[in-house]
Parts: sequence; C-alpha cells; structure tokens
Amino acid sequence: MNKLIPTPKEKSIFEFIEAYQLENGASPTVKEIRRHMKLKSDGFIVHCLKSLVKKGAIEKGDTPRSIRLLPAAAQKLHADVVKLPVLGSIPAGGPVISEGNIEGWVSFEADKIKKNSVCFALKVMGESMTDAGILEGDFVVADSVRKPRASDIVVALVDGGSTVKRYMLKDGKPYLKPENPKYGNIYPESELQIQGVVVGLIRWY
Repeated sequence: MNKLIPTPKEKSIFEFIEAYQLENGASPTVKEIRRHMKLKSDGFIVHCLKSLVKKGAIEKGDTPRSIRLLPAAAQKLHADVVKLPVLGSIPAGGPVISEGNIEGWVSFEADKIKKNSVCFALKVMGESMTDAGILEGDFVVADSVRKPRASDIVVALVDGGSTVKRYMLKDGKPYLKPENPKYGNIYPESELQIQGVVVGLIRWY
C-alpha cells in the first residue's frame, strides 16, 4: 500500500469488508456496503472503492462480491492493532499469503510487527510444541519474509501440510525439531520449505 492514506469513511468501509468476509466467507456487494454505511446512493460507495483500489488497499473485479483485501494493507490500516490473515493449508511454491488460503482474520498488537514484515496467523493443531509454550488451538504469528536462523520456531511445509516446529541445523543440513518428547525430529528428504518464522502467539481464553 502506498503513502496515500484512506479517509475515515474508506477505513470504515475496509473494516466492514473485513468483518463481512470473516463471517460470510465472501465479499459484500456495493448495496450491502451502502446499507451498512446508512447511505441512500451507491455512488459514494463506488467512489470509495475506486479510491481504495488506487491506494493499494483492495483489488476489485467487475463482478459482484469480487472485492479482495490485500493482506499488507490490512496490517497498515490499523494504528494500534493489525488484522492478520488466518491461513488454512499453505501450498508449496507461489505466495504464502493469497486469497485462496485465507480462512479469516485475527487482531494482533501493531508494535510487535516489524517494519517491512508480511505476517500471517496459523492455528496450531496437535501437541508437538507444548514444551515451547505453544498449545493446540493457539494461533502462531509468522513473518513470511524473515529468513530462519537455527533454533527459530518456524512454519514449514511437510508432506503437503503446514507444521510448526523448531528449525535446527546438523552438519549444515536443516531439520525440524518438536518441543515434546513424544514426537520425533523431522528430516526432510528434499529441500525444506520454510513459509514463515514465528514471531508471536495469540491465545484466546
């Protein structure tokens, strides 16, 4: 997103689209946005959407429900809290964060996100990282552009699925270490694909 700052109305529209997508799994129509904003005409909404496109906050096709929020914009549109995309399965190759694998959004403290980071959240499944304080049902926050270093906790692609483990090196070769003695190390047969370095944790009580 460039340096053009969305107006308060544009920010309200952006936040409504976020909430609508999380609840309904699709983008709202122009009329639905207009009703939410309590306006009588679609014209102002169309103008704001075009402005958000120019400012790099959204992409919009020619068909209804074709609004796509850009993840980097979602982070920068919030001052104290950022909205991070919650990813489902993360495919091999291509961008880690794309519309097809975003399942929802979660809030995270803005001051914990470093400049130029592109972060996402992933829900933890299983108990392989309990000794590191990462429990099943937690959300890990990972930076998709940060390069992993030995002993970093990472999100990695293993056998077609994403896993959270500690990134380790042995004789210069990487492997994945769980933080639970019930689980064994993972030694990849091919190149290890790191999709993000874990930089934070979200836990709901």
